[in-house]
Amino acid sequence: MQTRNRAELKKRLAQVRGEKALLPQASIVIPVNAQSDLQNVLQIVCDIVAYQGVNRLEIILVINNYPPNSSPKEIKEYRALGLLVLAVPKLKERGEIYLTARIPGVRIASSEYTIHFDADCRIPNPTKLIDWYVGQFDRGAQLAYTYVGYYDLPRNLSTTAWMAIHRAFRWFKRVVLRIPISRGSNYAVTRSLMLNLYDKGLLSYDIKVGTTIKSMGGTIAYSGDRALTVLTSGRNFRGDWKELLEYIVWRVRYYQRLIPLRSDATRPR
Repeated sequence: MQTRNRAELKKRLAQVRGEKALLPQASIVIPVNAQSDLQNVLQIVCDIVAYQGVNRLEIILVINNYPPNSSPKEIKEYRALGLLVLAVPKLKERGEIYLTARIPGVRIASSEYTIHFDADCRIPNPTKLIDWYVGQFDRGAQLAYTYVGYYDLPRNLSTTAWMAIHRAFRWFKRVVLRIPISRGSNYAVTRSLMLNLYDKGLLSYDIKVGTTIKSMGGTIAYSGDRALTVLTSGRNFRGDWKELLEYIVWRVRYYQRLIPLRSDATRPR
């Protein structure tokens, strides 16, 4: 990063954090795989610091997956910018590494409102999104999430078909089965609830956060407003018909494994 850009980013980080003597209204937690996302994460950080709202924000990076005796230089660099960086060379996995990596960040969060993204996400409208999340928390939500799209997808027919089927499955799960589809790349949850569920062994995957909170009667908010969309990277897509078939088989088996949720659980608003 050029010196001028670094100075501007540091300035914007200080502005979105606001007065240090005051607690932030929201803590944004982002796991960072040191093997693949140390530079990618700067894109979403730049998206976040474009925030123009009134809420004070802290950004927590949980940098992980690197040799203990060879810490990435970015750890010191990002701390110098004003980011709160937690460095964990090797995480003790419990189920999914992404959820496992979020928990240390949640533990050190200064706010009860925690917002979760992935390092390769992009946020087209951070002001509307973050203010919506804080607003839902203020109104009593324990979990909130919005629509997730993709960028950098392969441009071919099989990928187009994959996306159409994926959206159909997602709609079926949320509307017909009434199951929250919060996922790691974009959701927000109260800090105390997330830690309580994790420490009790009830959470092992990001995709389980929504279903677990719903099953206990938690208050959940959802918005499909495209202005609140978060984009996740399509870098891992192969873009072939075999991949599509594998996805369909996996998704069908996933629904077959679903455990029915309590009928009186709170519906997303």
